[in-house]
Amino acid sequence: MKGKSIVLIIYFILLFIPIYWMLNLSFKHTEEILTTLTFFPKDFTLDNYIHIFEDPVWRTSMLNSVIYVFMNVVLVLIAAVPAAYAFSRWNFRGDKHLFFWLLTNRMAPGAIFMVPMFQLYSNMGLFDTHFAVALSHCLFNLPLAIWILEGFFSGIPKALDETAFIDGHSFANFFFKIFLPLVKPGLGVAAFFCFLYSWTEVMLTKTLTAINTKPIVVQLFRSMGAEGWDWGVLTAAGVITMLPGILMVYFIRNHIAKGFAMGRV
Repeated sequence: MKGKSIVLIIYFILLFIPIYWMLNLSFKHTEEILTTLTFFPKDFTLDNYIHIFEDPVWRTSMLNSVIYVFMNVVLVLIAAVPAAYAFSRWNFRGDKHLFFWLLTNRMAPGAIFMVPMFQLYSNMGLFDTHFAVALSHCLFNLPLAIWILEGFFSGIPKALDETAFIDGHSFANFFFKIFLPLVKPGLGVAAFFCFLYSWTEVMLTKTLTAINTKPIVVQLFRSMGAEGWDWGVLTAAGVITMLPGILMVYFIRNHIAKGFAMGRV
């Protein structure tokens, strides 16, 4: 038992070394980062974080990320909830094939969609807009959300629907007041995975944005100045980029825990 504990401790230490190193570098000046190897900042500074919050480019990129991620999660849930309910409640010709086809979209590499999406959104006047990025991420998040939610919805007996209708509930009243509250963990899990993908995806986001909607994950790749990379600012931005995911996990942790126990995940 002690041997397993030691192995687990070593594993977590190795896992968190990159995170600690990024946090360590974010409190250093670039000169110290480039000249010396130190495990703690010799000259502790918050200048890197101050620069990010004072620089309008960094502030705008963070706001852009929040906007299109929120849009993507809302769009995915609006489409995935009725689709997952239909798959879980009704059998129709080709339902298994359609369900599998949706998952194959999730398996496809994002690189193959870069050129067609760029051409399509440019011709539609959507290039460099929040909606373009949010909609492109739906291609990958929607199949995953349907797959996750279908597992939760199938766990609710169909007799509940029939009983509610016999008691005089309309479909809308039953669906929003009875059914959805029972599957809140599933909604939390689906929203979490949609957020996770949309917040960290770079390839399509970089292809579909230019100036107005450049997000923070793309800004990280475009921060080289005349003097080279400002490593202190970049690592500080990396720390800030992790915070929304940490906060989201904290606030919906109960739903995620139930979701992992009840659903497909």
